[in-house]
Amino acid sequence: MIIDDRSAPFADLDAYVALPRIAGLRLSPDGRRLVVGVNTPDRKKNRYTTALWEVDPAGVHPARRLTRSDKGETAVAFTPDGDLLFTSARPDPEGDPDEEPISALWLLPAAGGEARVVASPPGGVQGLVAAPDGTLVFGSALAATSAGPDEEREFRKKRKDAGVTAVLYDEYPIRHWDQSFGPDRTRLLTAELDGEPRDLTGHVGRALGVLSTWDLSPDGRTVVATWAVAEPAGSQRYILVAIDVATGERRTLADDAAYEFEAPRISPDGTRVAVVVYRRSTADDPGDRWLALVPLDGGPVRDLTTAWDRWPADPRWLPDGSALIVAADHYGRAPLWRVDAATGQTTRLTTDDGCYTDYEVAPDGRSIYALRSTTDSPSAPVRVSIEGTPAVEHLLSPVADLPVPGRVAEVTATADDGTPLRAWLVLPADAGPDRPAPLLLWVHGGPLASWSSWSWRWNPWLAAAKGYAVLLPDPALSTGYGLEFIRRGWGAWGAAPYTDLIALTDATERRADIDAGRTAMMGGSFGGYMANWIAGHTDRFRAIVTHASLWSLDQMLGTTDASYYWIREMTPEAAQANSPHRFADEITTPMLVIHGDKDYRVPIGESLRLWWDLLSRSKAADGTSPHRFLFFPDENHWILTPGHAKVWYETVFAFLAHHVHGEPWQRPDLLG
Repeated sequence: MIIDDRSAPFADLDAYVALPRIAGLRLSPDGRRLVVGVNTPDRKKNRYTTALWEVDPAGVHPARRLTRSDKGETAVAFTPDGDLLFTSARPDPEGDPDEEPISALWLLPAAGGEARVVASPPGGVQGLVAAPDGTLVFGSALAATSAGPDEEREFRKKRKDAGVTAVLYDEYPIRHWDQSFGPDRTRLLTAELDGEPRDLTGHVGRALGVLSTWDLSPDGRTVVATWAVAEPAGSQRYILVAIDVATGERRTLADDAAYEFEAPRISPDGTRVAVVVYRRSTADDPGDRWLALVPLDGGPVRDLTTAWDRWPADPRWLPDGSALIVAADHYGRAPLWRVDAATGQTTRLTTDDGCYTDYEVAPDGRSIYALRSTTDSPSAPVRVSIEGTPAVEHLLSPVADLPVPGRVAEVTATADDGTPLRAWLVLPADAGPDRPAPLLLWVHGGPLASWSSWSWRWNPWLAAAKGYAVLLPDPALSTGYGLEFIRRGWGAWGAAPYTDLIALTDATERRADIDAGRTAMMGGSFGGYMANWIAGHTDRFRAIVTHASLWSLDQMLGTTDASYYWIREMTPEAAQANSPHRFADEITTPMLVIHGDKDYRVPIGESLRLWWDLLSRSKAADGTSPHRFLFFPDENHWILTPGHAKVWYETVFAFLAHHVHGEPWQRPDLLG
């Protein structure tokens, strides 16, 4: 059991960033071994690193730690004998000490002993899948000119020795989130345990892009993958292909310009592929998602859940092939659902407030192992019994329970068009009619998302520990409320999403335990967009925090990492009508602007322009301004390192204390 000082983890930011966080879950094919990752700060506290822990699937024995290295490990699969396969950039005792660290594939024997390297191609290992016969397939990055690992090593050495990092592009996209694509591209490699990897696809350019996923048939003979293909005007879409492992021969299973395909999963008998179908969006249509089946040998796509007004994710087959298990957002929760493979009928399996991720079906088909979190509890391993009345049992976790400093309520309201609205409300423990709490409206990113789970990055309990009530609303565009709820805000971000947020804020401020006179607002990404829009349309908030935010849509739509997607929704006219920068003259609320320089989803130019638009309108004779700009040169869309997360919250709470409570401005110590 990991032991932590939990005396005040939400009141002390040093204690908070040191808290262990569970991420990732893998179940062995025989159901006897369950492994999760636990993230903690490294020895220098410069980043989070992951150790692997084994959890007893029966819930009897305490968890035990399996790995420990400064580089960390990620569990990916099990061998037929139950040995654990994981990826890590830890040093290979038998490798070349002069080589750059790479994410190699390691094997940790179930019977005990030291881990050893199974494969270490110079482009690393990603997306490993394993068949029962021991066949492995994984992705690895190689340059177009490289015929194999040896040539790739030489190519990389030449570039390094020449001091060259330049890349010549001939296709789009060129980056994703915080990753700039180099001269190499992902290929699929295959290998037997202890065998040399063999190139399965050759150089295929963008085809195996960052959103591609793949699965391997039970007999190890066929890989099914989502495959990116180019379109006119810089666009692309994902089709579904099957690849013969022996020959590399590729055939198309599904290709339609009106649809894309995601998350393929081959049935236990190897005859069908479950896949999420995405009807592509247009300026007038947000698109839709449903589950479908495709014969592995070829044949028409058979839609399963088009009548279900929810968006399924990550299908998993029951062992007998009769049904699939999926998760889907649903009114601020993310339950597990059973989908009948013959009829498409859906049955909700978990009826609590939980959000379920990383789920794996037990080999007997009687239970599901998953990570479960809620707004007031972080991810923890559970077993969901699906025989009879489904029941959720918490397993013995490597991380202790984390009590939160308050309680959660649910707020409802009615939109201007009559649509029912809802939100979570986090309340400090002492909030009540005699001690009403100041309110912090916190808008989620996405925008196709929902406040349905615990968040370490956007944690409302840190605000609750400082006495704030935190409103977590799901306005128009949020998922889990049906397609029409999304359509209400499609291409009109400044309309229904804005009025929904105001309606939910109004309803919350009418509560006796809320101090309506002291309300602030914050948000990141799309939430940052809403922060900027709100700043230009009302002065009701005492302070606004805008993180990684969209400011000038015409600028942002051409510089983001996937412009072809966003311009399908935002026509030039819609971008102009919904761009917050047009209302800069109306902003009177003090704003804290935050951005990371390595953010490629919402490039730094958005906040640079916002910052100038705020300061250039300053009226003070001495040039002072109520606004602040917190800049992270080496962070991305999220603030990920422990030290920077601490500084982020320190600055946010100092800014709120100054403007909400009237306290003197206090610059965080580490910011000089």
